[in-house]
Amino acid sequence: MTRAQRNHIDLPTLVAVLVLMVLSLGVVYSASSTWAMEKFGESNRLLNLHALKVLLGLVALFVGMTIDYKKYKKLTKPVVIMSIAFLTITLILGGEVKGATRWLRFGGLSLQPSEFAKFALLFHLCSLISTKGETIRDFKKGFLPMMIWIGSVAGLVLLQPNFSTGSMIILMSLVMLFISRARFLHLFGTMAAAIPLLIGVALTRPHVLQRLQMFIDGSSSGGKLSYQLMQGIIGFGTGGLFGVGPGLSKQRDFFLPESYGDFVFSIVGEEYGAIGTIFFMTLFLIIMLRGFKIAKSARDEFGRLLAIGITSVVTLYALVNAGVTLGILPTTGLPMPFVSYGGSSLLFTSFAVGVLLNISAQTDMHPRAAKTPEQPTTAQSLEDKTVKVY
Repeated sequence: MTRAQRNHIDLPTLVAVLVLMVLSLGVVYSASSTWAMEKFGESNRLLNLHALKVLLGLVALFVGMTIDYKKYKKLTKPVVIMSIAFLTITLILGGEVKGATRWLRFGGLSLQPSEFAKFALLFHLCSLISTKGETIRDFKKGFLPMMIWIGSVAGLVLLQPNFSTGSMIILMSLVMLFISRARFLHLFGTMAAAIPLLIGVALTRPHVLQRLQMFIDGSSSGGKLSYQLMQGIIGFGTGGLFGVGPGLSKQRDFFLPESYGDFVFSIVGEEYGAIGTIFFMTLFLIIMLRGFKIAKSARDEFGRLLAIGITSVVTLYALVNAGVTLGILPTTGLPMPFVSYGGSSLLFTSFAVGVLLNISAQTDMHPRAAKTPEQPTTAQSLEDKTVKVY
């Protein structure tokens, strides 16, 4: 096997992602059917839209899987600049939903630029870190330029306001800088500056304060957000060990608002029980373990960092979403990867995992079976070695 030869992609990762996508069709349909019937007069309206988004996600997965990940290294800077432009345009022209300007609309289509910017920044940080090497330990030449990129993207997301995604972008970036062996003093100083900044943003956003206050107090008297969290937890309790059965959720019909979105995991817990939720989280565990193994086996620093970053983002989002629906964490609005209803998250996360699979195909984890050349016979060998004299 030559070094340029492409190997097999990591099948456990691919299978885990495909199973999550397929299962999301049934979960989203169950969670949205009653609401869709009341609003649109057809129970499968959101299912059809989600199925289209899953199809587009599969296309994005295939594209990411087939293009050599090393080609992205030179493209990360213009792409992250493009994402910053999209975020700026969103603040000016974006559609407002529930007091936040997070969407760009093109006719009947909508895009959430923060999801694009999140991965654009991740790819650019991986490119910068792999290029700068030990220079990252130099504050002026290595650390500060990366903080400018991080601050630009995270700041524009926080201005939407999208506190949860902005906070996750900052956390993801600090994780990547820590992995790249940046100086602890620089990281500590950044965190010391970021925490007051985030607190200041939270103080200016009533809905963020409301969520935190409800979480701290554990009270259901604060309105819809606390009510939604309480009903989500009731869904898990109703499901018990084996669940009430597919399509038999009562929370989605009478109590849990917008259960097909960020709280879809509560419907999983109610209909499929503790066994169903453990199965879903096991799939994410597979993605995490295989992703870090791919990172360990990557042939270059850019691939190693990309694999760590993509795996960390998918895993953190799954853990945070599960923690929110179980009442362990404050309500954030972050989706469950590959499961929640929504197009932007599914599309860009699918592409990122496709890139992860492309990295796996260029490791030695799953070598293709190569034909061994036929050994020449003894007579042939002797004939080849004979020197003819004329």
